Amino acid sequence: MKKYIFLIAFSFLFLETTRSCNDFLDYEPRGVLSESDVVTPKNLDCFVNASYSSLGNDHYDTPFSLWPYGNVRADDAYKGGSGTNDIQAFHFFEISNNIRSDFGELDRLWYLNYVGISRTNKAIAALNQLSDSEYPNKQKRIAEMKFVRGHFYFMLKILFKYMPYVDETIPVDEYKNISNRKLTDQQLWDAVASNFEYAAQYLPTAQQDVGRPKKSAAYAYLAKVRLYQAYEQDDNYSVTKINTATLQKAIDAANQVIGNYSLEPDFGNNFMPGSYENGPEAVFSVQYSKDDGTLFGRLNYGDVLSLPLGLGCCDFHKPSQNLVNSFKTNAQGLPMFNDYNQTDLDYNHLSNFTVDPRLYHTVALPGLPWKYDLNETYKESWNRSPGVYGYYASLKENVPPDCGCTVNIDPFYGNSKNRILIRYSDVLLIKAEALIELGQYQAALPLINQVRERASASNSFTGSYAGNNLINKYEPGVNCTWSQDFARKALRWERRLEFAMEGSRFFDLVRWGITAETMNSYYAVEKTKRTFYSQAGFDHGIEEYCPIPLAQINFSQGLYKQNNGY
Repeated sequence: MKKYIFLIAFSFLFLETTRSCNDFLDYEPRGVLSESDVVTPKNLDCFVNASYSSLGNDHYDTPFSLWPYGNVRADDAYKGGSGTNDIQAFHFFEISNNIRSDFGELDRLWYLNYVGISRTNKAIAALNQLSDSEYPNKQKRIAEMKFVRGHFYFMLKILFKYMPYVDETIPVDEYKNISNRKLTDQQLWDAVASNFEYAAQYLPTAQQDVGRPKKSAAYAYLAKVRLYQAYEQDDNYSVTKINTATLQKAIDAANQVIGNYSLEPDFGNNFMPGSYENGPEAVFSVQYSKDDGTLFGRLNYGDVLSLPLGLGCCDFHKPSQNLVNSFKTNAQGLPMFNDYNQTDLDYNHLSNFTVDPRLYHTVALPGLPWKYDLNETYKESWNRSPGVYGYYASLKENVPPDCGCTVNIDPFYGNSKNRILIRYSDVLLIKAEALIELGQYQAALPLINQVRERASASNSFTGSYAGNNLINKYEPGVNCTWSQDFARKALRWERRLEFAMEGSRFFDLVRWGITAETMNSYYAVEKTKRTFYSQAGFDHGIEEYCPIPLAQINFSQGLYKQNNGY
């Protein structure tokens, strides 16, 4: 069945690209078009544009932000919604129980990623049919397409671990004949990395068009891929080795990026619409739009569920109490590594706590302004199921009420704010992590402190109401002892606070090999607070990765091999 879906997708792509960029379909056909009739310089731009459009072709139950899998599946967020039965598959991921291969949400997510891959493959194959003289941008466009393809494969890799790797040389109807175990784990990482290596070689240092990757963006993503690859796993997903040569590759790639971007002066700038978009920290972003001549615009449909009921629908993706507690700081302005979760931060008595300023850019707390708007207070009554999921809401993906970037797509309110896929702070912390694991933890200190110092200065939006901020940089011999173990703990904490609710937390835990201990410790406390966690428990060697969708195994007639335990 899936064979026909892929074929239909490609037929639709062909018709849409030729129709939107050419007028010849307005004429009565007089024969059958040959491939040479379609592969023209003008039409090639349409194939490329269709590939870029795939970056934003997700849906509320198949979000490319990966919030159900990176946040809700971890200790950063509760599912939210009307209760545990509201998108029940996400609830099962939240409690690490009853995760099944027949979840439609997983199948659709797999499929949408491969639609994106298929479009890039089609574009690359078409580009290869023209000479450089016929299409002067040929090499640059191929590099762009490999960058986009690499992104889709990276998502599949961290979600499923094993997937069939198909490129432009493989016809669509052969996809089902490529095993998801044809390549080993490490070979798959190399295959994903090869896309960014090619892109880094052939992309220009600057792009005239906003939304196209440039050379440094390819190096940034390459650094990310190599960092993940360095943590080598056995068949039970235990980290058995941290490959030093691969760590060095991550550092080498990061060094090609550092200096080409800068941190935003205020952390909150990264998550604001309009003139803040495509700022100095945004290495690569998915571009959204409004009032672009289409019915609703090019909106972010993947994150529409997170808006609280007081402003729209549907109060999903809610910060956990554990995450909120992790923003607390001690008297030295450092994280409370060991006892942060012993008492809950109470938003009704904020003056009793000191916190990392990033809390107010990440979490909406009742009684405080919604998304920095002093005229719009976030209220407890905006919560849909407070007895189940509490009173917090997620801020980063949401926008100020008066931004002019929202569209009523009843019952949802979509917005056109870009989604940043990789930020400069990520590159700094990638390099810091690699240095720490190489034993060069002293060299990691200024990189981590650079991120913390920016956090400390992030008060231009919140200065009027965030009066309990206290954060300091790490000063060995003054407020800490900077050993490798301490540096590792500091780095991991920094990643959690810096990228909270951005879809990466669970995948960080898997990379570090600490998922089971982290999640089961989290569940043990949460079971005393929330009844829906009563059956929660993480099974090491199984639940680090999603099951291969059953529909896809059937599509391959049993060729695709299922992951452990499913």
